[in-house]
Amino acid sequence: MDGAYSKMQKQDGKMTKILFVCHGNICRSPMAEFVFKKMVSDKKRENDFIIDSAATSTEEIGNDIHRGTKEKLREMKIPFSSRRARQITNEDYTKYDFLIGMDIENLYKMQKRWKNDPDDKVRLLLSFAGKDRDIADPWFTGDFDKTYSDIVEGCTALLDFLLSKE
Repeated sequence: MDGAYSKMQKQDGKMTKILFVCHGNICRSPMAEFVFKKMVSDKKRENDFIIDSAATSTEEIGNDIHRGTKEKLREMKIPFSSRRARQITNEDYTKYDFLIGMDIENLYKMQKRWKNDPDDKVRLLLSFAGKDRDIADPWFTGDFDKTYSDIVEGCTALLDFLLSKE
């Protein structure tokens, strides 16, 4: 992980670009996007990051954030904006430094799309917290609290990792 980050920083010394990815881009990845944006804002580092989210599938393209995700973000006082789900593109691989999947299936689809990740950019969010497990999809579980808790853990570890590399 460290080698890939060093190489990326040399390519673009200004901003770190992060794309959070889940299956539909309506629950987990937008939750991670807005949680991470809030963490970055709290550290007054907004100008150091570009943060977005996308889907591996086409199922929810054009749809806004799931109401359960919106409710959880509101409950936690995390600002968010209306958005439209989108699918990952070939250009995303070039544009972003880190392509962060919420589960192993996301990683598989991203690696397939981006020719086995030649630049070592694809990561599982909880891997930054030293965990080798998925963030459960609340679309199926209905448990937005657990999803939020895991996303906060992963995003905190990701931000700590990135700031430690400065």
